[in-house]
Amino acid sequence: MKLHELKAPAGSTHAQKRVGRGTGSGLGRNAGKGENGQNSRSGGGVRPGFEGGQMPLYRRLPKRGFTNIFSKRIVSINVDRLNIFENGTEITPEVLLERRVISKIMDGVKILANGNLEKSLNIKGCKLSKSAIEKIEAAGGKVEVI
Repeated sequence: MKLHELKAPAGSTHAQKRVGRGTGSGLGRNAGKGENGQNSRSGGGVRPGFEGGQMPLYRRLPKRGFTNIFSKRIVSINVDRLNIFENGTEITPEVLLERRVISKIMDGVKILANGNLEKSLNIKGCKLSKSAIEKIEAAGGKVEVI
C-alpha cells in the first residue's frame, strides 16, 4: 500500500449539508434552525458560560489565591543521578538534557544533595544547594556557582 492509495473507509465521510438552498433540498426556508428566536438569527446564540441571565457559576464561586507572574520554574535533580557520567565530565544543563537526566530546562536546574556521588565532576551553569556543593567537592569535583 502506498500513500496515494489510502482512502477513508466507506461510510466514514458524509456529504456536507447545504442549507438554505430552496425548499426541495429539505433544508430550505429556515435552514434547519427552527422558526424564530435568538439561535435562528445570524450571529445569534449566547456566549459560553451564559446561564440565561442568572449569575453564572464562575462569578458565584469565591476567587482565591493569586499567580505570581515572576515565579521561576526550576528543575531539581539529586547528586546520585550524576553517577551516570564519567570522571572529569563537565556538566551543564544542556548536557543533562542531552543525556535525558532532565526532560526540560525551563528557568534553570538545581542540584540537591540526596544520595551519594562517586564521580568527580565539573559542574557549571546550575544552581546548587550548600550540601550538594560539599558532596561534589568531597568526591573530588569542582563547582562554578552562578
